[in-house]
Amino acid sequence: MRWGHSTFLGLCLLWACGSEEAPAPIVILSGSAELHFAPDGRSFELWAYGQKKATFPTDAFQLGLVNQLSDALSYDPYWLEHSDELFQPSAPPDLRFRSVESSVIEAEAQKVTLRQSYTGGAAATVVFSVTGDRRFKVEWVPVVSTPIAYLRLRSRANDAAYYGLGEWPDGINHKGKLRPMQMEPDLSVESANTENHVPIPLLLGTDGWGVFVESRRQGIFDVARKESDLLEITYGTAEASAAGLIFHLFAEERPLDLTRHYYQITGQPKLPARWAYGPLIWRDENRDQAEVLDDVRKIRELDLPTSGIWIDRPYARAVNTFDFEPTKFPDPAAMVQAAHAAGLRVALWHTPYLETTAEPYRTQAVQAGYFVPQPGLRLNGWSDPIDFTNPAATAFWKERLRGYAQLGIEGYKLDYAEDVLSGLGGARAKWGFFDGSSELTMHDGYTRLYHQTYAATLPNEGYFLLCRAARWGSQVYGPVIWPGDLDADFTKYRERATNRAGDVRTAVGGLPTSLNFALGLGPSGFPFYGADTGGYRHSPPDAETFIRWFQQTTFSTVMQVGDSSSQPPWVYTEENGRDQSTLDLYRIYARIHLRLFPYVWSYASQLANDGRAIMRPLGLAHPELGVHPADTYLFGEHLLIAPVLERGQRAREVQFPGGTWYSWGTGHAITATPGETRTIDAPLELIPVFIRAGGIVPMLEPHLDTLSPATDPGVDSFATDPGRLVVWLAANEGEASRFTVYDGTVIEQSGALDLKITPGTVFTKGVRFELYGMAPSSVKVDGEVLPPVSGTVINTVEQGWVGGDPLSVIVLPPGAHTVELR
Repeated sequence: MRWGHSTFLGLCLLWACGSEEAPAPIVILSGSAELHFAPDGRSFELWAYGQKKATFPTDAFQLGLVNQLSDALSYDPYWLEHSDELFQPSAPPDLRFRSVESSVIEAEAQKVTLRQSYTGGAAATVVFSVTGDRRFKVEWVPVVSTPIAYLRLRSRANDAAYYGLGEWPDGINHKGKLRPMQMEPDLSVESANTENHVPIPLLLGTDGWGVFVESRRQGIFDVARKESDLLEITYGTAEASAAGLIFHLFAEERPLDLTRHYYQITGQPKLPARWAYGPLIWRDENRDQAEVLDDVRKIRELDLPTSGIWIDRPYARAVNTFDFEPTKFPDPAAMVQAAHAAGLRVALWHTPYLETTAEPYRTQAVQAGYFVPQPGLRLNGWSDPIDFTNPAATAFWKERLRGYAQLGIEGYKLDYAEDVLSGLGGARAKWGFFDGSSELTMHDGYTRLYHQTYAATLPNEGYFLLCRAARWGSQVYGPVIWPGDLDADFTKYRERATNRAGDVRTAVGGLPTSLNFALGLGPSGFPFYGADTGGYRHSPPDAETFIRWFQQTTFSTVMQVGDSSSQPPWVYTEENGRDQSTLDLYRIYARIHLRLFPYVWSYASQLANDGRAIMRPLGLAHPELGVHPADTYLFGEHLLIAPVLERGQRAREVQFPGGTWYSWGTGHAITATPGETRTIDAPLELIPVFIRAGGIVPMLEPHLDTLSPATDPGVDSFATDPGRLVVWLAANEGEASRFTVYDGTVIEQSGALDLKITPGTVFTKGVRFELYGMAPSSVKVDGEVLPPVSGTVINTVEQGWVGGDPLSVIVLPPGAHTVELR
């Protein structure tokens, strides 16, 4: 064995200290996390905070050997395991997996190397190193003497739930599931695919450990599906096996904190433009410029809080001519200026294609070789994709996009770009790119280059990219993930359903599927998510679906509203069943979403530090409860959201983390033991929302219309005047609480009735506290008694207070203040 000079601090061998007992494990330390290696080097364990998190036994590393690699096969490991009505598992006939037979271990400070010999004569080197606090990097490199098709990692884990792995339609806890890291066909559902448009090889255990696989190849995570404690990760490395496989192991006391390791490995998430938070409104088809301008007018005339719009196709002469069809959009610059004046930023639908009539650019692209030179199966109706591995093609595309930027376009809805699949049933769908890459890695890489190209043409200080698909690392371009075309109803994934025409289908899923996506993506490193509020397939949604959906997206990181029927909220038809009361209710919820901006943006601004998702699954935020509902989540630290996901439901059961929670709808307090379930009324106009005792929720004033700059009179813009900060604050249970707003404003609650505010750089015009569970008889501000005022006057004064049950209000002038309630 080889030892470094500081070995004794990080590596322990009892026999090295003179003991004659059997040698103890070799240990690498990284903060509170440890890797324990058996002295023979054939197995190891991950420990953290004094607890064993995972065991990697003697068969942890397996090589999938074949006699000869075939260029016709994809070696997608999904087809080794998957079965359905059309497909059965299929492996190369000569495939055999081999485990480690013996290993030589070499140890030095913060690094261990295993030199492995496998049954059948194969060999590999595995290097473990410390790369961060409580994080280890593992580089597994086989010696390719016999062709290798697959690399497989196996672990025996504790009884835990597992989150992460990106976007999945059928649930948020992956235990018992087979999860491919590439989109696969599923001909049994209406969309004909597995709907995992954002597969991320990041697995998070609720017992506080995680693994991230740093590979662009095709892979699968088999999560305790074969055996209750067995985790298997298999990658089809084939001709690239000599490069090996890199994965990372990490641990945290709180599972929510595990995602920060993903960001530190792959890049910090870029925040979208503030206006992208929404609300945003769009039509699936805009008839012409006159309709766009009419929508802009209606948004403001109807007092609908909105920060942006996008124009979906068709608007250009063809896909993609980088212009506006002149007879329908005669003055696009004036159109964009009118939207800006009304406080609405503007984005466009786009794709990486040039259809036959997209001249002159189609001919230029063909002659210059800007399309993918060896295309596989095309999954769009326009053209082969532009090859973004070709620098000249990328430069050509960027130059065309700059014309839109000059008009004031600040974002794109990036659709399609999922043509590059690895194959079907184990056979390759061969693609060849300019840089020599193939579909074996570009199934992962193409969408990332797509996003990168568009991001490079947009304002660096903030833009909007609404993306159907993404892969690991794409978060550095600031995408808002949109899940594609969900059903405009309450169906669940794979549920048999009947549409308006009477056709029976196997559903992609509606509102329940959307929430699965949202709660899966945040912990997986994609914190911004915006589904089509109301759904898309078989739209328009009926009034109940629309209401329950906009109630949920109110308490989400992006609220965008539109569907395939092109019926915005103010359009009433017999088919959608909406009326004035529906619009009035929508206005209330859209305003709440806008007002929550300081709360949400404060968490967004902390992503680079703590990595914690903004929309947090209850079971991941509170693993001690042992429950993993997909219909309840924490929105930040202080709000518990329990949306209604079933038609006709007017009450629902809600599981609480424990403690006292105040109903947002009524202000009434609910005190629950951890994991206790209560039945909560949920009339159609109300979504169950609760603020925890001691909770602090900073908000905007209710008169604001938009986050975007505005010049039209009567449009109140946050960008122009942020106004006074409003703070929902719930009585604590004797413990101090504190919230730092993204601008540096600090709000503190110490003891049961003492408050303090220190202003930051944006909210400098005073504060309005709205207090839940506090009914003071007197108020002192900075040691002076504050006189009470009447309930009607409180909305017009610079300072004052009014008591109430369940809500009291205190208004304070600009500056730092200490408040005593008695």
